[in-house]
Amino acid sequence: MKKIAVFPGSFDPFTIGHEGIVRRALGLFDEIIIAVGANALKKSYFPLETRKEMIAKVFSDEPRVKVDHYEGLTVDYCINKGAKYILRGLRTAADFEFERAIAQVNKALKSDVESVFLLTVPEHTPINSTIVRDIIRSGGDASKFVPAAIDLKRYKGGED
Repeated sequence: MKKIAVFPGSFDPFTIGHEGIVRRALGLFDEIIIAVGANALKKSYFPLETRKEMIAKVFSDEPRVKVDHYEGLTVDYCINKGAKYILRGLRTAADFEFERAIAQVNKALKSDVESVFLLTVPEHTPINSTIVRDIIRSGGDASKFVPAAIDLKRYKGGED
């Protein structure tokens, strides 16, 4: 049976930390679906299709990585895609506490879906999408915090 993991998130934008988690997780899974959450209640900076396009460029060299989007519960999406694993990256102890709570609720909802956590490499610990978005909004150069395949100058951001 194929080991499929879902890596869910808003990825607004996708960072080098996200890329690092996915590339390392390829050693554990046969396929990883990067699932961009479409949350109508959350304002995003980059449009959904732009985020998906950015991520697809990053993994154009890797056929085992798919890019998709979803609405609703992550565990329902996993079941629908035949995925038994939810992949999450952890930067800090605060991330762990937040992710642990979500993983326990997900386990209660769908007992056959496991959450798998990978620690970020130390140099990626301070990087998160909120900080990168703030750099972009303020006209700064955030290129060192996103994968090389993403040319931020090409994309226009702005709240949906």
